[in-house]
Amino acid sequence: MWQAEHVRDRLKALYPACDVQILGMTTRGDQILDRALSKVGGKGLFVKELEAALEDGRADLAVHSLKDVPMVMPEGFDLACVMAREDARDAFVSNDFASLEDLPQGAIVGTSSLRREAVLRARFPHLEVQPLRGNLDTRMGKLDRGEYQAIILAAAGLKRLGLESRIKAFLPFDPYTPAAGQGALGIETLTKHPNIKHWLEPLSDLPTLLAISAERMVSRQLGGSCEVPLAAHAVWNENQMQIRSFVASVDGKAICLANAQSRVQNVAEAEALGLSVAQDLIAQGAAELLPNGLPQ
Repeated sequence: MWQAEHVRDRLKALYPACDVQILGMTTRGDQILDRALSKVGGKGLFVKELEAALEDGRADLAVHSLKDVPMVMPEGFDLACVMAREDARDAFVSNDFASLEDLPQGAIVGTSSLRREAVLRARFPHLEVQPLRGNLDTRMGKLDRGEYQAIILAAAGLKRLGLESRIKAFLPFDPYTPAAGQGALGIETLTKHPNIKHWLEPLSDLPTLLAISAERMVSRQLGGSCEVPLAAHAVWNENQMQIRSFVASVDGKAICLANAQSRVQNVAEAEALGLSVAQDLIAQGAAELLPNGLPQ
């Protein structure tokens, strides 16, 4: 809801005469909280209901966390705008400990991500990693009731909701590389409404667009979903892009890691760099770590 209100306020500032209303919706991904996303359908659970509202005319645009958006858009739908990225890092949150290194043997760490789980299991085999679902209030409540000694969340969500003070430590990109699109907002529209895409152009951020184009290409080539411990993070600055990506086994015992840097001036070049990184990972044997192999 914060994201929708943020976009609404930006649009109203751009177009004062325009009436912008929010159609609040609860997706299947929000409703199913007793199972891991990898067990119930993955990323698409957060967007299907919103796409139905676009298709039947109840809504003109849908606002998503980009890391929740499937890597291939359905026919007729367009990722029309990518907004400036918030902090892309993961955050360590605990009431009693200052860092992951301080956690004692058997401490329970909560996370919703197989990617985070793989890194935690590799670096801290003495910790117990357990699934953690729900919105931020739900997750924080479980921490505060003592069900977990620590939880790992996206820093962006905590910052947007004014909860940055709960962060004990920001986790470095190496080794805690984020998911593709983490920290960025995307706005989805129907391709048959190019006028809406035009109105959204002032909200678009080129550095973020180029970075997530590279990241999403890596994920697309490797069938990125909630079933795959896959990370991809790129930074674009002054026509230079750096990208880091890995694919791991859930237990963290096997990992394929790739880093690349190149001159990038447009989306096509960003996607080409992402493709080269994906090919590097595949050459290292990443396909063997994917539960369903490489996408066809």
